[in-house]
Amino acid sequence: MPDAILAIEGLCKSFGALEVLKGIDCSVAPSEVVCIIGRSGSGKSTFLRCINFLEEPDEGVISVAGITLPAGAHTYEHRRQLIELRKRVGMVFQSFNLFPHKTVLENLIEAPLIVKKQTRAEAMALADALLQKVGLSEKRDVYPSKLSGGQSQRVAIARALAMQPKLMLFDEPTSALDPELTGEVLNVMRDLARDGMTMLVVTHELGFAREVADRVVFMDGGSIVEEGPPEQCLVNPKEARTRLFLERYLHNGQR
Repeated sequence: MPDAILAIEGLCKSFGALEVLKGIDCSVAPSEVVCIIGRSGSGKSTFLRCINFLEEPDEGVISVAGITLPAGAHTYEHRRQLIELRKRVGMVFQSFNLFPHKTVLENLIEAPLIVKKQTRAEAMALADALLQKVGLSEKRDVYPSKLSGGQSQRVAIARALAMQPKLMLFDEPTSALDPELTGEVLNVMRDLARDGMTMLVVTHELGFAREVADRVVFMDGGSIVEEGPPEQCLVNPKEARTRLFLERYLHNGQR
């Protein structure tokens, strides 16, 4: 995929003797939405965290929007390039990770002010636009402790978008939410997909994956077992391991 926003070659990661990622190759095209599914412990979250080097890969090469970083380098140039790569990647975690001592607005303008050197007026104008986008304009001056889980996650999405990333990573963004709050977060993600944001989403929300994803990737045992359009991977999978996962998932009554 020559014009890919994300390109990964030979990504490996171990924690001690435990080999978590076993030579992952993956690419994501501009405006593509890729959903990653698989059972707990299959390496999905570690894979996502290696993309922006929150986890240091052991082997492999990662390219994001023209910035290419090999694993293992620790030079000044590598560090400079890593900063540039992280400017291009927004990440939303399971647990929101908002700054509790800052208001919603302050959470959004922090990185644009410090990292992108925007003026306060520029950062605030963008923050207000993003809060309107996620339906939380009225919460701009409150603290995270006054937000519901769904509201907190929508603020976390807006905060990631404030860096105007080329790629958004979502690590099970609804797994910490009550079912009735899940929909409001998924609606924001649907809107982002419609707007053309490039997204890589680790999720257990198979209905969302079937509706929104351009491609579904099934991981098991630290490897990509199967990938393809949702109607293939989720409805008529080719691989026995994918079929077994889906059968167990549906049998357990998960959404």
